[in-house]
Amino acid sequence: MTYRENVYQYIKEKYQSEPEYLWQHFPNTAIMRHKENRKWFAVIMDISKDKLGLKSDVVVDILNVKIDDEMLMEVLIQQQGIFRGYHMNKTKWISILLDGTVDLDEIFDYIDLSFKATS
Repeated sequence: MTYRENVYQYIKEKYQSEPEYLWQHFPNTAIMRHKENRKWFAVIMDISKDKLGLKSDVVVDILNVKIDDEMLMEVLIQQQGIFRGYHMNKTKWISILLDGTVDLDEIFDYIDLSFKATS
């Protein structure tokens, strides 16, 4: 199972949220949202690594999640595989590589934080 599939499964089981594909031009971009308030708490997409500032044009899956704690955000973006949010508010969102760089259980923790931050 891919990291993307693991993330979808985790979110479906824990939050009863299914991926929504909103853009025809970006068929691999999915949002996950709260059932009650309809706010997004995760975005999964594929982008080239150079959009994250890496020296590669290889396309990878990323997960964007909201982190409200500024101090935590600063600590997280120092870690390998975690960046300021691509295509989101860079002061409130992070992008996480879904390529094995970041441990899956850690990713699930960040999804939980984002879910709470957007409740």
